[in-house]
Amino acid sequence: MDTHVSEHREFLDRHYPAGRFVTSGPQVPRIGGVILARVSSRGELDEILSEDPFYREKVAQYQIMEFSPNEFTAGAKAVFAPDSPI
Repeated sequence: MDTHVSEHREFLDRHYPAGRFVTSGPQVPRIGGVILARVSSRGELDEILSEDPFYREKVAQYQIMEFSPNEFTAGAKAVFAPDSPI
């Protein structure tokens, strides 16, 4: 996995400016990681994740959890509300 970290970070850096990723980072303890994504469909997410070198090189598995946020802290609604622009 460590072999692919640099390329994985480049993958992340491509999707932040487009507004697809909100936050990401390793789990504690470091047994995996989390990416909080905001995309228009599950298909779009699957396509994006297929570009990840961790996925491509089969060194990680993904567990996708979809949710519909309905409560927000100050400022977060602009990022997460379903009617906010992507």
